[in-house]
Amino acid sequence: MPVGVRQLTVLGEFKPFGLIAEALDGKPPDNSTDDYDYFLFDPVIARQRDDILDNDAFASALSDRRDHELFIRGNRIIWSVGSRIFKRFTLPSPVIKACWCRMGDNSEALLCVLLIDSITIYNTSGEVVSIPLPCSIISMWSLPFGLLLQQQVAEENSVMHGPFPYSSSSLGSHDIIRNRRESGHSPHHNFSFLTAYDPLIKGESSLLSSHLILKDLLEEPQSIYIEERGKLNIMRDFDERTIWTSDVIPLMASYNKVKMQHSVWVAEVINSSLEVEHASLSATIPAGVLPKRFCFRRIWQGKGAQTAASKVFLATDDDSAPVICFLFLEQKKLLSLRLQTVEINNEILYDVKPDMSWSIPAIAAAPVIVTQPSVKVGLLPYTDIIVLAPENILVLYSGKHCLCRFLLPSSLGKGSLSCNLGFSEAASISHDLKIVGLADAVEARINVKVNNRQIFRCALRRSPSSSLANDCITAMAEGLSPSFYNHFLILLWGDNESGYLSEANSTVDSEWSSFCDTIMQMCKKSSVVSQDIPKSSWEFLLDSKFHRNYCKINSLIGLSSDVALDRIGLDSMRSSIVGTRSSEKSFYSDLLGESLDSLHAVYESLKMDNLRRRDLELLAILLCDIAKFLGEECYLDHYIRDFPSLCKTFWMGTDCLSSKAPFSLFRWLENCLQRGCTPDNINNLPLVVCKDGSSVVSWARKIVSFYSLLCGAKIIGKKLSSGVSCNIASGSFCSNEEVTVLAMVGEKFGLKELDSLPSGVSLPLRHALDKCRESPPADWPAAAYVLLGREDLALSCLTRSCKFKELETQTNVNLVCMSTPYMLHLHPVTIPSTVSETDGLESTKLEDTDSIDGSTADGMENIFSSCTQLRYGRDLRLNEVRRLLCSARPVAIQTSVNPSASDQDLQQAQLWQLAQRTTALPLGRGAFTLATIYTLLTEAFNVPKLVLAGRLPAQQNATVNLDPSIRNIQELKSWPEFHNAVAAGLRLAPLQGKVSRTWIQYNKPEEPNAVHAGLLLALGLHGFLRVLRITDIYQYFSQEHESTTAGLMLGLAASYRGTMQPSIAKCLYVHIPAHHPSSYPELELPTLLQTAALMSLGLLFEGSAHPQTMQRLLSEIGRRSGGDNVLEREGYAVSAGFSLGLVALGRGEDTLGFMSTLVDRLFHYIGGKEIRNERSPLIATSVDEHNRGTGQMMDGTTVNVDVTAPGAMIALALMFLKSESEVIVSRLTIPQTHFDLQYVRPDFIMLRVIARNLIMWGRIHPSKDWIQSQIPDIVKNGVKGLGDDTMDIDEMDAETIVQAYVNIVAGACISLGLRFAGTKDGNAQELLYEYAVCFLNEIKLVSTTNRNTFPKGLSQYVDRGTLEICLHLIVLSLSVVMAGSGHLQTLRLLRFLRNRSSVDGHANYGIQMVVSLAIGFLFLGGGTRTFSTSNSSIAALLITLYPQLPTGPNDNRCHLQAFRHLYVLATEARWLQTVDVDTGLPVYAPLDVTIRETEHYSETSFCEITPCILPERSILKTVRVCGPRYWPQVIELVPENEPWWSFGDRSDPFHSGVLHVKRKVGACSYVDDPIGCQSLLSRAMHKVFGSTSLRAGKDGPTAVTVDQLVSTFSSDPSLIVFAQLFCDLSWNSRSDVDFQEFCLQVLFECISKDRPALLQVYLSLYTTIGTLAEQVSSSDFLVGDSLSLSSLKLALSYNEAVLSGRLTSSNGSIVQSVFLGSLRKRVEELLNCSEALKNDLRDYLNSGSWPDDGSSGVKSSTVLSWYLQWFGVPAPAMVKTTVDKIKPMNISLSPVPLLCLLLPGTHINAIEEINRFLLSS
Repeated sequence: MPVGVRQLTVLGEFKPFGLIAEALDGKPPDNSTDDYDYFLFDPVIARQRDDILDNDAFASALSDRRDHELFIRGNRIIWSVGSRIFKRFTLPSPVIKACWCRMGDNSEALLCVLLIDSITIYNTSGEVVSIPLPCSIISMWSLPFGLLLQQQVAEENSVMHGPFPYSSSSLGSHDIIRNRRESGHSPHHNFSFLTAYDPLIKGESSLLSSHLILKDLLEEPQSIYIEERGKLNIMRDFDERTIWTSDVIPLMASYNKVKMQHSVWVAEVINSSLEVEHASLSATIPAGVLPKRFCFRRIWQGKGAQTAASKVFLATDDDSAPVICFLFLEQKKLLSLRLQTVEINNEILYDVKPDMSWSIPAIAAAPVIVTQPSVKVGLLPYTDIIVLAPENILVLYSGKHCLCRFLLPSSLGKGSLSCNLGFSEAASISHDLKIVGLADAVEARINVKVNNRQIFRCALRRSPSSSLANDCITAMAEGLSPSFYNHFLILLWGDNESGYLSEANSTVDSEWSSFCDTIMQMCKKSSVVSQDIPKSSWEFLLDSKFHRNYCKINSLIGLSSDVALDRIGLDSMRSSIVGTRSSEKSFYSDLLGESLDSLHAVYESLKMDNLRRRDLELLAILLCDIAKFLGEECYLDHYIRDFPSLCKTFWMGTDCLSSKAPFSLFRWLENCLQRGCTPDNINNLPLVVCKDGSSVVSWARKIVSFYSLLCGAKIIGKKLSSGVSCNIASGSFCSNEEVTVLAMVGEKFGLKELDSLPSGVSLPLRHALDKCRESPPADWPAAAYVLLGREDLALSCLTRSCKFKELETQTNVNLVCMSTPYMLHLHPVTIPSTVSETDGLESTKLEDTDSIDGSTADGMENIFSSCTQLRYGRDLRLNEVRRLLCSARPVAIQTSVNPSASDQDLQQAQLWQLAQRTTALPLGRGAFTLATIYTLLTEAFNVPKLVLAGRLPAQQNATVNLDPSIRNIQELKSWPEFHNAVAAGLRLAPLQGKVSRTWIQYNKPEEPNAVHAGLLLALGLHGFLRVLRITDIYQYFSQEHESTTAGLMLGLAASYRGTMQPSIAKCLYVHIPAHHPSSYPELELPTLLQTAALMSLGLLFEGSAHPQTMQRLLSEIGRRSGGDNVLEREGYAVSAGFSLGLVALGRGEDTLGFMSTLVDRLFHYIGGKEIRNERSPLIATSVDEHNRGTGQMMDGTTVNVDVTAPGAMIALALMFLKSESEVIVSRLTIPQTHFDLQYVRPDFIMLRVIARNLIMWGRIHPSKDWIQSQIPDIVKNGVKGLGDDTMDIDEMDAETIVQAYVNIVAGACISLGLRFAGTKDGNAQELLYEYAVCFLNEIKLVSTTNRNTFPKGLSQYVDRGTLEICLHLIVLSLSVVMAGSGHLQTLRLLRFLRNRSSVDGHANYGIQMVVSLAIGFLFLGGGTRTFSTSNSSIAALLITLYPQLPTGPNDNRCHLQAFRHLYVLATEARWLQTVDVDTGLPVYAPLDVTIRETEHYSETSFCEITPCILPERSILKTVRVCGPRYWPQVIELVPENEPWWSFGDRSDPFHSGVLHVKRKVGACSYVDDPIGCQSLLSRAMHKVFGSTSLRAGKDGPTAVTVDQLVSTFSSDPSLIVFAQLFCDLSWNSRSDVDFQEFCLQVLFECISKDRPALLQVYLSLYTTIGTLAEQVSSSDFLVGDSLSLSSLKLALSYNEAVLSGRLTSSNGSIVQSVFLGSLRKRVEELLNCSEALKNDLRDYLNSGSWPDDGSSGVKSSTVLSWYLQWFGVPAPAMVKTTVDKIKPMNISLSPVPLLCLLLPGTHINAIEEINRFLLSS
């Protein structure tokens, strides 16, 4: 048969866009070369692997996308898309080659650019990696797992003289096979690692490999081995030049010039069974250490080619096998080698058989995708070959078969496309253009070079192709045996009158009609046997009536066996039979028979898609033609039942040749629901549906697999027991519904796909989704949750799986394809890139009432956010705290209106008092704003001003400054400036979780100052100083600035806390002169720095119990400081005590053997009674230790207890923290006698009480009895007797007793504060508040409500200062308990204390500092943080709360002020807010929190409203979102003594404090509807709106319309739009009230049950019935098919399955059962046999004829088809067969039961009719 001719579609004249881009840029740069290179590629190459979805929609979208172009000239690359520049790259040296590649398991495509000495690699997001090359590389090629590099040919004589001497020693052997080294290795580990490689390396450097492979960006290129006779050798043949590789399958083609041969190699991972040449190596190194290595195995070689093949590419053979094509220009031929693939253990082996090759004459060739654009064969697309034959003819081949010729359009020569040339030139162009070359093939587009040097971009296939024709062709490719399919292809592309795709501008319809013509042509060929040739006797016999009958009988008998053969798929056998048949006619009949099966599968698949009804009709017509031709009566009947209007055209008048029953997918699904997934049901599935990798009927395959799983099919490997394959997403499942949902996710079957299914088919799937929605398993992928409508869980899941800063895009693709199309704009299924986006949605900036200049930055601007607004509602407590802690504005001074001279002194005195307060405020502000700014660290660090001036409201706010002549202001401000900077630095909470070193350097001032010192401490406390290098640290220290050094040391220690980092320890020891070796030069260091260094040492070694460090610190407690300032030695000893306690934190019991002596020494320092008069055994040793100039603090043998006791007590408390050690507590006594009370300082008694309680941690109880139990009887009785005049108490004794009482109570309160830090414990809060008010009453009567339980009149015996300090310490403890809660009562108390102090004039700096800290703690981190009670947190809090308060801003005598900031180490962000997933706004949600059982209480659950602070991780068990308005969510935790998760931690179940929740439709958020009345309205909606008040404006302007009501409680756009449509006034005229009433009921049903998707299902079922009723009653022809009835039947089967319990359900069917039942009744009423219908049915059953009486024929046939579908009547042929079986039996009783048995799917009504018409007559 002649080859068909097609016209090329010319897209335009081609010119590389890079040239145009250069021209637009102006002239190219001078250094650019004249020659350029470019290549075009398909954008799929540059995509992520996971993005390349396998669904059909995506495949068709790929077909018309624009080509991408990479243009290379010199050192520049331009990447363009169409006529738009996408990216430009400029490289340091000229580009040798560029290609796309994917490395290793990385899914990202990389652009690799080869330069002379390196490879530069770009990923698509713009990151660049440059890899230096160890040797001279001349070319690189892309393989599926990496880059293949080819080394330059090394000639004998130039080995030593070339630019890269190969064997020279300078190129160290390690350069070639350097392995990726783990960063954690210390140098000597690396060394030993490499020595193990030595034999290999030495061998390799002398025997260099000609090819290297780069399979990872972090590794050096590796040598490649070749496998020869079972041995592995390094590939050293430099003549083997690579000419091609595949980036999809691991193949390489090479050419050897010397041997004149081509080879094909396959790359494989080296198998351990093969011997490596240097075998000694493998013995010494374990397998895991060696890198994965690759070898090449030669699978083909071909000799005799003078030059290398000019082009090599992959194509596909006609039976889908891959083919490698070599184009030999000298021989003008294209050689094709067929590859054989075998899959063994999931590995694919490739091979080439010697006889599997053929040649085609060609001078140019290219791979194109034309015949099957959407089909993939394994990893490869189905590729054809376009060949330019030697006689300049362009021919399309599929495998060996020539399909058609392509011609350039005749108009091309006439200049229609050459508009860019002048007209005169165009006219002179000759008309006979000849094609001389082909280039740049992408998909179905190619560049055609013609003989006048023009290049045209041409398409071989137009874009808007008919999807139906494509589907049918693909189905035939998959369903027909290869020989049939090839024949069909040749016919399709052949030279017929309406050739397939022959017109360049043909339409979709013409494409379909030419396909139909091809099929009809086969029918004609099959019926008309050529008349010219005389028939042979054999042919005559074959055509005889006898033979036909013989075939018929055989086919009837052998039907089952034939099907069985079919199942096994013995295509080869069938094709061999075909070969033996001599008649063309039977060949075509078989071909048509197979085509009918394949196309029927497509037909059934299309039935499942509402959107392809038109395609379905077209296909039905074609199938009727084929069925009628083949005499397949049952098939014809099947199609006519679906489309009764076809009965006129195709009624089977002739004999029926076959009674094979066609497959019906609706019936299969119905059986599945009725009987489960049974074997007899399974065998009915068509082959194409069961075939692996079938793309065209994948829609039907997916639905079959979902139904199978839902009905209990088993999963066997990748297939189900029903025979179909199915991808199931990972995740656990314990019910059929759950596995069905996972399968829907695995098959990317989203809500959009669900909506396009017929409503009855979608119901069981919607049922599965609905059932899993309430509480799906926790390990499902995000897409599954989106499918269920649980975006809240999806976001939580995504945050877990992705890094916090970047959301990986491929998951997004999945989510988008799972969510409904109309929800996409509403559901940005991404997480805010930063927490700030959710925090700072509406930043409420409320200025203080007393501010003059509103623009002043006070460091608290960022505290307001949408969640703090939710948290504190409309109250103004945050504004109040901001006002209380503001130090950036002048303070108001109350004075008289007319000032006098004395008033000025008064002002200065008042201002001085206020300045004390202002300088203390930054400490509290730091706590208040802790980690509240999420900035990108790109701008300079701002510190708010510290303003000590005042203003006079009485005198128009005139400013008054402190008089510098009276006091040194600079000195006053130095430490407060430091605290101010710390507060500003503590605000930062960088997004990436780290600060860059450059930013710290950028903020470093020229001259060191307190501000930068404060910043360093703040960054250190956040843990960000690890970025500093040792050199940076040295530079800071060398500035010798006191506060910078102190801040840096503490900051470094906090950042490296507990790591014992040696380099940092050295830095710290430098600042402790007592430990310098004797040879060290003497250093004069301020005591302050030594104190800071000691504390830093403790933090660095925290919890390590390092013996040497403990010994040193112990000696420091008892050592006098080396500096001149003797006053600061107490602070030094305390610091050493804290440090010792930190090093042995909580390890007192289990540290090494020297513990007992160490404890004795500490008790000696405390001045314990029992060793007061004995000499300590350890003192002798310590005296030897001490250095020059610094003596032990003792006089003879006595220790200066006043200095050493506090440090020693703190050390004991921390060492034995929570250890419950009776021994230690019994030695740490509280004085019990008058003498002891006189002997021990009262403030030390407080420390003893704290120390005892920290050790006996478990016994602290928040009750008054417990506090009383702390007080010794002597003190209790003494205090009781104070008011009693009869008691004779000495004044001295009374003072001692009261001092002791006050300190013991304060100590007990501090212990309570530490024990219940951050717990918001109600009992502790009440108790502490009570004691605070009691002490306050002693100072100044504020509350008379106090009960008489507290002693009165203490203030006579104790000084005001002590009472103030104790009161403020109790209040600070109260704040620690209520940290982060913003507790109102506590805030009022603090505000009172703050204002009172300044008026009374009793406020020194220390007390103001405590008030400031207390306010900050109460609102810690703006209310988002709180304290932990872990050991290290308690230690940090104790350092902050240390009860020795400073007297002034510069007082560091007893406790270094910088230590007061260490509370930051005890904070945890246990904050949780709920964000509505639909709106992205924070909302209130009730949580049910369960905490585990502890010694104080049993397991408890309590309710919290978010935003809230959660309990500690050690007791938290579960958190569940509860309440009726949000979908439930449960987070299960295992209580463990770990710190709370850090920001951005992947394992954090609370996603850094954001929990996404999803509101149920029909409920409003608690913000909009606090009481819940609107939600109730929605429940009662159907009562409120009868059909009367439906229309808007009926009852005056106040009437609420349905759409307004719906929009208040549902964000679902489909529901809102439906409600709006509903209120449209134009409905009055066009619709009946019944329908409107129905819509309203359905709307209510969908909203109240939160199933918006069912709206569509209800309406579809309702309208189906409406149309049926109308059609039956009226004479008009309304609907031409009966598909909606099949869908309705399936809905009823679903309902039965739910009612009978085959489908489990918690609350019945998702569509009301009563509604479905009424539909069934209605249909049966409509089909209740009228006379006309009875007659039609009788005719149909008797003769298979359809009614055809004129115009009403279509109507009657439609009603008949409904009857047959609804009652499941089989085809007439089958009914006849059944009746024929029964008739001879002569049954006396009714034959109905027998008919029921033989026709199982038929309804009893129809059985009775059959009985009446066929048996009873």
